[in-house]
Amino acid sequence: MIGLQDSRWFRIVYTLLDTGKCTASELAEKLEVSVRTIYRDLDALSAAGIPVYATQGKGGGVSLLPEYVLDNVLLSGEEKEKILMALQDLSVADETAGELLVKLGALFQTRAADWIEVDFSDWKKSARDQDGFNAIKTAIFKKVLVTFSYFGSSGGYTQRTVEPLKLVFKGKDWYLYGFCRLRKDFRFFKLTRIKGLAIGKETFMRDVPADLPVKAPLHAEDLVAVSLKFTPEAAFRVYDEFTDAVTTDAQGNLYVSVDLPDHGVLFSYLLSFGDSVEVLEPASVREQVKEKLISMLHIYKT
Repeated sequence: MIGLQDSRWFRIVYTLLDTGKCTASELAEKLEVSVRTIYRDLDALSAAGIPVYATQGKGGGVSLLPEYVLDNVLLSGEEKEKILMALQDLSVADETAGELLVKLGALFQTRAADWIEVDFSDWKKSARDQDGFNAIKTAIFKKVLVTFSYFGSSGGYTQRTVEPLKLVFKGKDWYLYGFCRLRKDFRFFKLTRIKGLAIGKETFMRDVPADLPVKAPLHAEDLVAVSLKFTPEAAFRVYDEFTDAVTTDAQGNLYVSVDLPDHGVLFSYLLSFGDSVEVLEPASVREQVKEKLISMLHIYKT
């Protein structure tokens, strides 16, 4: 019986199950070992009862007997649980993993505990949003171009043709990461700003550059340190959004010191709290909020 202590053997079996047949040289290159090591591994696999055989000459190579199915005894109980739990995590973002989870559960004759459920969708999002997400995911897998109108931060829509590479979840939103042919550079596109999405037929070969910091912040933002005071009525939202950065006084008011983006979004965010928030510092932000409120008051004079 083979255990996962020799993961190279395990990879050989799965490679042969996936490709059907390949040469010893191809296996050696894939596993980064010598051809001689591959032949020793094949002898060990054969001795362990796995039907590996090799044919010589043109069209020859290493393969498994056609009727061979991976025996679940190759994995220990702990290893089976780890595989199922990993797939359960994956199925949060990819519904196709759920089907594989069921199949492997049947093969292993076990089932991972249903210990986590995550839903990234917003309560307000429609089925159309999910359709767009699934369409982009399909385009990434098939490596085909997508076109859409995109509402940029400077205002107005521009028509984009993009080579889609990744779907990225950051903060509270999904982004498409890809190569924009209009800008001739890699870009992040917020999914909620994408309209008129169309999946093309033209394929592309580009991959994510290995040296590109995809996990870095989506864009470099200028931040401003602000001190905020909230009324007790806003407590539920304050604790939701600031967690352990919150302090309170004897009257139940809440205080938060935090870095926030120093642009128009800052005021939209602060004003979303209505009269439940007061900017204490810095004086410049406090004054700008005051000016915003005065401007809003003029709108409702009549």
